Amino acid sequence: MGASGKTGRALTGALAARGFRVRAAVRSPASTETVYAAGASEVAVLDLVTGAGLDEAVSGAWGVYHLAPNVHPGEVDMARLVVGAAARHGVQRLVFHSVLHPDDASMPHHLRKAQAEEVVRAGGVPWTVLRPAAYHQNLLPAALAGELAVPYSLDAPFSNVDLGDVARVAVTVLADPGHEGEVYDLAGPEVLSVRQMAAQASAVLGLRVTAVQTDRREWEDGPGAALPEGARRDLLTMFESYDRGGLVGGSAWLWARLAHLPTTWAEAVAAARNMP
Repeated sequence: MGASGKTGRALTGALAARGFRVRAAVRSPASTETVYAAGASEVAVLDLVTGAGLDEAVSGAWGVYHLAPNVHPGEVDMARLVVGAAARHGVQRLVFHSVLHPDDASMPHHLRKAQAEEVVRAGGVPWTVLRPAAYHQNLLPAALAGELAVPYSLDAPFSNVDLGDVARVAVTVLADPGHEGEVYDLAGPEVLSVRQMAAQASAVLGLRVTAVQTDRREWEDGPGAALPEGARRDLLTMFESYDRGGLVGGSAWLWARLAHLPTTWAEAVAAARNMP
């Protein structure tokens, strides 16, 4: 579910690389070409708000990876619809894409993730919950362009994670036994502020990358203006939370269990620089 976004495309590619047939669920037929290019074997069009097309998408599937639209107010109801369809069709594994610190009351959209997790746990389908931190990839294009501009404190700490690492963990918990009933935080291997990320990116790229804290009113009138009011309010509240303490977690034990070294910010910048 949610296959056309950057997370869904990364997971689709990782699953296909391991030999799985992927039925990519998308909201719009216009996304069909995108998910086929990512590695999907087939495409199902559905509406997670109403549930239309959900039974057809889930029918015959062994496992389901559920990724709700970002900061959507109906996320808990979406989880109920997905879990219900998975139960009806005998799905053997359900993985829910949550967020790091879903119980953080300072961010309402995190609390909706926590409520959706409860729905997943109570649904009667073998489940695993992944709680990723923010992605390196959220800031990589800006780093390559020479400026990290964010509407929160440049000194707030973050343990960002690489999207490719998240996709590899997602494939593991979907495909391999031993992860049922588990909740995994997915944080990166280091804690960095945006100011420190800019400095590291400068060193890797050999050019000056600046860190700039933008005015929130400018964000509201710019990128935030295109968002629904509820999503804009949720993100403004998130920025305030970031000012107070960033978003930091630890996953060293998980990376050790999976025998995988997580990608650092500098490594992600270097990889992005070398992409065609």
